[in-house]
Amino acid sequence: QVQLVESGGGLVQPGGSLRLSCAASRSIFNFNIMGWYRQAPGKERELVANITIGGGTNYADSVKGRFTISRDNAKNTVYLQMNSLKPEDTAVYYCNALRQIGIKVLYWGQGTHVTVSS
Repeated sequence: QVQLVESGGGLVQPGGSLRLSCAASRSIFNFNIMGWYRQAPGKERELVANITIGGGTNYADSVKGRFTISRDNAKNTVYLQMNSLKPEDTAVYYCNALRQIGIKVLYWGQGTHVTVSS
């Protein structure tokens, strides 16, 4: 069974930075796409950023220029560097992995809380 474990969340002031980590229990080469989603109270879960095996990235408009997704294949870990944080970035951040070999299989981490407040 695949496990994704997020870490790095916490409380930061507006304008601050955090780096989230998502450690996978198996090689991330097994996944076509890995990404970060977030869900704020009363809102739907939304895509923040994702990265493909080939290294292509995609970002939500709201985080472009502030967040960077990356991966360390040797550590089976995907990162989300978050800079210039805003209060509206407050949410539970979830790691997501997609594996598609004929069919699509999705995996989710348990989430890590990010609170941006003064």
